[in-house]
Amino acid sequence: MSPQKILIIEDEPKVSLFIKMGLEENNFVADIAYDGMRGKEMLFKGNYDFLILDLNLPLMSGYDVCKEAREKNIAIPILMLTALGTTEDKLNGFEIGADDYLVKPFEFRELLARIKALLKRSNQNLTLGSVLRIADLELNTETKLVKRQGDIIELTAKEFSLLELFMRNEGKVISRSEIAEKIWDINFDTGTNVIDVYINFLRKKIDKKYAQKLIHTYIGMGYTLKVAE
Repeated sequence: MSPQKILIIEDEPKVSLFIKMGLEENNFVADIAYDGMRGKEMLFKGNYDFLILDLNLPLMSGYDVCKEAREKNIAIPILMLTALGTTEDKLNGFEIGADDYLVKPFEFRELLARIKALLKRSNQNLTLGSVLRIADLELNTETKLVKRQGDIIELTAKEFSLLELFMRNEGKVISRSEIAEKIWDINFDTGTNVIDVYINFLRKKIDKKYAQKLIHTYIGMGYTLKVAE
């Protein structure tokens, strides 16, 4: 099995070379781009398995690189690196398709753990069934298409992952800590309201205009997606 390829788009040479050396010591292949335009070109031409993306880049921001990658249906995991760590910054990153968010400075072992967790989840998604259905809601894991009563519902990457988690666990009450672990992987700051915000996003998109509500709250316990009896 050939080693997995990771693209690092980071304009600080010390940081990018530190990451590259650590990844290669752990049997990954790593390439570096020092600005957003060059990074986008390499991403679109190369067959990469993972992207590490700084947000504050010369020529083209990390936000714009991420957004264009998702618009081109590049489905690899994207982990953003930034000195900005507010809830709003995280939401902005997740909204345009990032899978995780690591605030500088960071320890390499934490970065490595997040990379492995995201790659594991990505590989699992490839082996699981492609179409999930509950009531009149349908989710296709291959085309990333979500429909309800025939209506196409546009979801961000994180909204899609959250809905998929609920649909694969129909009727199970999932706690906020479990959602944080499964969707945001490890060491996510559960003290923020990001999870509640995303539940509200999903409700507005898949429940608000339909008579039958599928997302249910169990106060103090968590959330579930099911057909109410």
